[in-house]
Amino acid sequence: MNKKSDTSENVVNLKQAKPTDAPVRSKGIYLLPNLLTTGALFAGFYAVLSGFTGQYELAAIAIFTAMIFDGLDGRVARMTNTQSDFGVQYDSLSDMVSFGVAPAVVAYGWGVSDLGKLGLAAAFVYASCAALRLARFNVQAEASDGKVFTGLPSPAAAALVAGFIWSTYELDASQGLSVLGAVITAAAGLLMVSNFKYPSFKEVDLRGKVPFIVILCVVMGFVVITIDPPRILFMLATVFGFSAPLIWLWKKLGLNAKSEFK
Repeated sequence: MNKKSDTSENVVNLKQAKPTDAPVRSKGIYLLPNLLTTGALFAGFYAVLSGFTGQYELAAIAIFTAMIFDGLDGRVARMTNTQSDFGVQYDSLSDMVSFGVAPAVVAYGWGVSDLGKLGLAAAFVYASCAALRLARFNVQAEASDGKVFTGLPSPAAAALVAGFIWSTYELDASQGLSVLGAVITAAAGLLMVSNFKYPSFKEVDLRGKVPFIVILCVVMGFVVITIDPPRILFMLATVFGFSAPLIWLWKKLGLNAKSEFK
C-alpha cells in the first residue's frame, strides 16, 4: 500500500510540476503597424513641444502628420492581417496624445489663453471630450458595423482646431479671434461626444482596381491642397465636421415641413 501511495503521489507531483517548469513563451507584437502608431505619437508629442515654444505653424503641421500615420496604421494592419489587442490600445493612447492633448495645448497657447478661465474651459472641454470619445469608441468597437462613426472622429476634430490655428497664426492677435478659436475648439470637442453619424471610409478597398478618373481626382485633390494647405485643409475639416449636424437639421426641418402640410 505504501509503494502504491508513493507512486501515485509522485505522479501527482510530476503533473503539478509540468506547468511551472515549462518555459513561458513571450508574445511579440507586430512591428509595422505599431511603428506607424509610434510615428503618430511622436508627431503629437512634437506638436505639444512646438506649442510650448510658440511655433504654432510647426505644431499644426505635426498634428496633420500624425493624422497621416494614424490613417495608415489601421489600414496596414488590416491589409497585412496584423491586428492585435495591443495595437488597438496603443493606437488609442497615441490618439489621445496627438488628437486630444496636442490640439488643446496648442490652441490654448496660440490665443485661447487670452480669455482667461473661459479659454481654459474651452481647451479642457476639447481634451476631456477627446478622452470620452476614444473610451466610447473602444467600448462600442465590437458592436459597431465599422461603416459609420458615432461622433466626430478625433483626427477630424484635431484637423478642425489645427487647421484654424495654421490659417490664422500670421494674423494679429485680437479678442475676437481668440473668442472664435475658443468656440471652434469647444465645438470640435462637443462634436466628438455627440451622437451624429460620420462615414468611416473603412469600406474603401485600397487593394482593388478603380477607374482612371478616380486616380485623376486624387491627383487633382493634392494639387488643390498644395495651393493653400492651411485654409483648404481647414475648409475640408469644417465641411466634414459640420456636415452631420447640418444634415440632421435639414432632415428635421424637412420632417416638420411635411407634418405641417398633412
